[in-house]
Amino acid sequence: MSTAFPLYTEYDPRVPVHYVTPDVARPLHRFFDTSPFSPSGRYLAITDLPFEDREPRPGDVARVVIVDLQDGTTRAVADTRGWDSQLGAQVQWGETDEAIYFNDLDLRTWEPFGVKLNLTSQKTERLSGTIYMVSNNGRFALSPCLKRTRITQAGYGVVVPPANIPEYDIHEDGIFITDLASGQTRLLVSIADILERVQPSLDCDRVRDGQFFGFHVKWNARDDRIMFVLRWMPHEAIKAARKAMRYQTPTFKRGQRLLRKMMRWSRVAGHPARQNYPARLNYLITCDTKGKNLRVAVDADLWARGGHHPNWCPDGDHILMNLNLNGNGMRFVQMKYDGSDLRIVAPNCQGSGHPTMHFDGIHILTDAYPAEPVSFGDGTVPIRWIDTRADSELALLRIESVPRYEGRKRILRVDPHPAWDRSFTRFAFNACPGKRRGVFVADLGSAS
Repeated sequence: MSTAFPLYTEYDPRVPVHYVTPDVARPLHRFFDTSPFSPSGRYLAITDLPFEDREPRPGDVARVVIVDLQDGTTRAVADTRGWDSQLGAQVQWGETDEAIYFNDLDLRTWEPFGVKLNLTSQKTERLSGTIYMVSNNGRFALSPCLKRTRITQAGYGVVVPPANIPEYDIHEDGIFITDLASGQTRLLVSIADILERVQPSLDCDRVRDGQFFGFHVKWNARDDRIMFVLRWMPHEAIKAARKAMRYQTPTFKRGQRLLRKMMRWSRVAGHPARQNYPARLNYLITCDTKGKNLRVAVDADLWARGGHHPNWCPDGDHILMNLNLNGNGMRFVQMKYDGSDLRIVAPNCQGSGHPTMHFDGIHILTDAYPAEPVSFGDGTVPIRWIDTRADSELALLRIESVPRYEGRKRILRVDPHPAWDRSFTRFAFNACPGKRRGVFVADLGSAS
């Protein structure tokens, strides 16, 4: 690690922590399930947001930035309009340090597309599909429809004019896969196929008066299985969300009313016309790389007890997730890709944040939201190190994560999203000590 990067020392971290983006205005690394570190570990790839005092609008330009962790330099390598506030432009590495992938946006058609950038030659290649997660071998990328994801939750897709968000079609939406060698994209499995073939089957009567949308989609470590978060919303909630997108400037009174209506729909437990009509249902679906062997890993009823952020375990067969399995608060829960072998892995440790299993299969790295019980109540959050064998935990560090402006429904919030390098000895995370956004790198050293 370059000595040019200042050490973060507040609250006496138990591991060395470096602030690696002092020269970047508003940086963030992507998410907790992909590594922002290059395959060699020398570089970090991030998105630099153009502002942090308002929500993004169609056509706003962000930057793709590379940080050299060895010599301490930073360089912008591309502009992008294909980003959103939580995962940026989905910047990810390929098989080597030479290639990175991210999203951009065609302003003539308002179609998002993936980009492959060769950092050596500076040659760019436009892909026919979008990037959500690149496979570990660098051969393929998966993605949901990034224009539709904003209907269920802003921050994770690409911002386009509301009129350019496609209407609902379960035969044309689902999991898209892009061959990164040819740049060609196809629909691997449609939502219609999932509803028809998934086992156990979903209760179709329950979801008749709404629509399904794709959200997170992730490769396992062996690149032979895929998880897919399938979300359902009632028609009225979708209608309110679409209307709210037309009024993105908070000064418009009508827009504010629509935003409040959408927020009410995201909170309520009932529908005025029918009792027990949920505002949103979440299903965790898995399949193989051919879109076959569709299984429900977590159904909507189990998820609705309280839970979030599923992630593949290093063995490629199990999934780790925060779930309120027994009604006594969230815990770290593990299950197989088909929902079997469901169990709490650290009963005495409260679940929180964005958990990732270390490759040893024993330790969990996670953060926390400021309002979760394990946080400190003052805008600072822990980065937690859970030992599932000892059923114990250690706070590796404590850092501020609440920015000056979070926006409606907190879409400009700063989630740490701790993410490993490929050696599982360092991790990167987002934070904003002193209300300044930054990306940090912690060296776990002997703690791992």
